[in-house]
Amino acid sequence: MFVILREFSSSNMENVDSFTLLNTINISATLICMVLKVPQIFLLLNTKCTKGVSLRALLLEITGYIVFATYQKHHGYPIATFLEYPIMVAQDSVLLLMMLHYDGNLWQSLIYSLAYVVGWQLLSLQGWIIDLALSFCTFISGSSKFSQLQCLWASGDAGQVSALTWAMATYTCIARIFTTISTTGDLKVLLRFFVLTTLNGWVFVTIVYYRLRGKKLT
Repeated sequence: MFVILREFSSSNMENVDSFTLLNTINISATLICMVLKVPQIFLLLNTKCTKGVSLRALLLEITGYIVFATYQKHHGYPIATFLEYPIMVAQDSVLLLMMLHYDGNLWQSLIYSLAYVVGWQLLSLQGWIIDLALSFCTFISGSSKFSQLQCLWASGDAGQVSALTWAMATYTCIARIFTTISTTGDLKVLLRFFVLTTLNGWVFVTIVYYRLRGKKLT
């Protein structure tokens, strides 16, 4: 009898610990994403220069966020696993407006806004559309990171790119690998986060490299 009770108690403790860990990671990922682009926004405010920051990468990133959040919502996945994406879309939208403003192309924001609204409506029409879109989502999101890498390589300057933003982005992707394994186990979603973890980490390392190289040159 005591053996059964001990085993039952041990099993319950393990379940509680796993649940607590999952909740902690979910909360940490969401909280970090709430301020993910704040360092980059303040950096642009201070420098008023977009050199080294890729507009194409930002547009692709917003697209990837919209597709992914719509896919998660369509399949009824726990809201805690994608709550941060609407927040990141809002932050990226602010960043986009700032970049267009400093480049003297603020009028283009109307075109981008219309394109995103129409695109989101199309995604919501049929289930097969959003499923197909997610198949391209990993490629779209990966392309956004690679575009940022190309922009850094071309400029050779990371002064206007926030290392903190990319470090936090790397952490959140690692966190989402764990939460996806623990909840939905969706292989498409897991593949996306594995790819993004690698590319986010690559961007972060590149930023640090250019910063250190710049200090040595001065």
